Amino acid sequence: MDETYIRVRGRWTYLYRAVDKQGLTVDFLLSEHRDIAAAKRFFIRAIERHGAPERVTLDGHPATHSAVAELTNSGVLSSRTKVRTSKYLNTLVEQDHRRVKQRLYPMLGFKNFSNAAVTVSGIELVQKIRKGQSDTSAVTVREGARVPHMWDAVLAV
Repeated sequence: MDETYIRVRGRWTYLYRAVDKQGLTVDFLLSEHRDIAAAKRFFIRAIERHGAPERVTLDGHPATHSAVAELTNSGVLSSRTKVRTSKYLNTLVEQDHRRVKQRLYPMLGFKNFSNAAVTVSGIELVQKIRKGQSDTSAVTVREGARVPHMWDAVLAV
């Protein structure tokens, strides 16, 4: 798990992202703050969608460590979950940020937070499809369908 920065209205916002050992995206969350509450929100959302992890590799930011400790104490995370701090083990996530940043950098930031969230979720969806995480074989679109209908079909998968 790691976070990166995105500019919204001239201020930095934080994109929390988690990647598993194989490089597949686990989850992401765009937050206005880089604090314990945002880190807890991200972990709870990722655990609800994918289950509790066996190991968590974090960077040195104290808020994420505090969030993991609170979630362990409350029982959301198992006490057997191994929490590691290593900037070298986190390079897989750092490299995965590159694909998102390639799309966001030319935009020079966003005017509002909701537009940033929608755009980031679209970029993450495309990356999941590219990595083979979304089964697009079930997508059936009629001949001559317009782009919004195609996206609705992809998002329904």
